[in-house]
Parts: sequence; structure tokens; C-alpha cells
Amino acid sequence: MLYQSMSVVATQFNHANIKLPKKLDNILSYVIVSPDMHKVHHHYRLPYTDANYGNIFSVWDRLCGTFMKLDPNKIVYGVDVFPDEKKNGNIGELLKQPFQKYEKPTFVQDQN
Repeated sequence: MLYQSMSVVATQFNHANIKLPKKLDNILSYVIVSPDMHKVHHHYRLPYTDANYGNIFSVWDRLCGTFMKLDPNKIVYGVDVFPDEKKNGNIGELLKQPFQKYEKPTFVQDQN
């Protein structure tokens, strides 16, 4: 029950569309998953999607080698197999996607 309660609060915090002062966000990310830290995970391309999985404590990403930093202004949200912005903004097209062929993903090494 304690974990579930902490998880709900942490998830709301690290998925919140808030902008903390950069210094505070960096300090918090040494202990807990901060919003800017977790946003990297929602980038649309590898290797960023395979980073910062943590929910409550950031130590797990650091210990497991999945921690990655990226300037929040360089994050492009989404998935790379359906890159058409017009279709992704239409509910009818979104409902068709599971039944369509998708574009082969492209990979990047670093965007810094």
C-alpha cells in the first residue's frame, strides 16, 4: 500500500507539465525522478526511449545504466513508426494505426 501510494504521487509529479528551476530539477533528480529527467523517456527515438524508466527513485536508472540527460527543449515526443503529424492529430487515423504497416524506425546516436 505504501509503494502504490508513493507511486501514484510520483507518477503525477514526474509526468506533470511543469517547469521547475533547472538547478532544483537537477538536485531532485539525484534522489527522485524529476519531470525533466523522466521526459527523456518519452522522446520518440532510440536510445532516449530506453532511458530513465524510473518512477519514484532515480537511483535505479543510475545503477542499471539507463540514466540519460537531454535538454528538455530538444525532446520530440511520440513514436517513430507513425511520424505523420497530420494523421496523428486525427482520431480516425489513430484508430486505424494498429492495422496499418508502419515505417521502419530510424535510430540516432545523440542529439546533444
